[in-house]
Amino acid sequence: MNKLRVGVVGVGYLGKFHAEKYAQMEQVDLVGVADIDEGRARQVAQQVGTRAYTDFRDLFGKIDAVSVVTPTSAHFDISRAFLARDVDVLIEKPITTSLAEADALIEIAESRGLIIQVGHLERFNTAVVELEGIVKKPRFIESHRLSIFKPRGIDVSVVMDLMIHDIDIILNFVKSEVTDIRAAGIPVITPEADIANARLEFANGCVANVTASRISAKNERKIRLFQRDAYISVDFANHDITVVRQSEGTTGGLIPGMELKRLTFEKGDALAAEIKAFVSCVTSRTAPEVSGKVGREALKIVLHIMDQIHLTSQRL
Repeated sequence: MNKLRVGVVGVGYLGKFHAEKYAQMEQVDLVGVADIDEGRARQVAQQVGTRAYTDFRDLFGKIDAVSVVTPTSAHFDISRAFLARDVDVLIEKPITTSLAEADALIEIAESRGLIIQVGHLERFNTAVVELEGIVKKPRFIESHRLSIFKPRGIDVSVVMDLMIHDIDIILNFVKSEVTDIRAAGIPVITPEADIANARLEFANGCVANVTASRISAKNERKIRLFQRDAYISVDFANHDITVVRQSEGTTGGLIPGMELKRLTFEKGDALAAEIKAFVSCVTSRTAPEVSGKVGREALKIVLHIMDQIHLTSQRL
């Protein structure tokens, strides 16, 4: 059986891990890594036992699939170039910087029968996977994604950098059209918003309140979901899920008629699961769960939130 020939473009903080995951897969041949920083490319290539390139075009004709893990501004040009050469792509989130760019990539992929998977990593978080069997028609969602400052990802706003993860998770759970968005945010140490909050209203009546910060004094990742029969709270950092659910046979307890359960989950390796899913889709020619269209929907909401924040800031 021939191995899937894969490359990685962009081997900074996250791209390096992409290369490592591919190198560990028996069914994959990591042909090479490319980065405009020659020293970084050589270092990562040496670590994973592959070739280093400074120009991604040197991978043309050598690979069947590629991870594009560059700054967002480069996603479109690089991904388009590989799609034009019939290479399937895993594009780190967000898919592109604009809906027009996303639409163009999706159109190319569809016309050539190619696969686009977008790197919304949290879809493969073990906690989110556990929730899929528990969350049913949520009516209210509240999420907080707070991070201490890190000098990466600051070329975009916290909405594009961090909040987009929770936007994608929420869209996946609610499965309804967003009808209204209210958002606020402020820059503190970068030119773009470092703290942001958005309220999303959906056609089915669900409301989501989403907060993200990259200048917090601590790291916190929590999401709470309310639905007709249950309240669900997830603490990603402590690997804990609390479910308070209606139960006819329950008497006494903290809330009469309600059963409280605490579930724990293993941290897992979300990136390994994401890349494994991509490789599986490429080899089986099946559509990925986080397709280009799914990535486009998350981008659409994020861009709307950012527009609202900019409009608000102009009034101040």
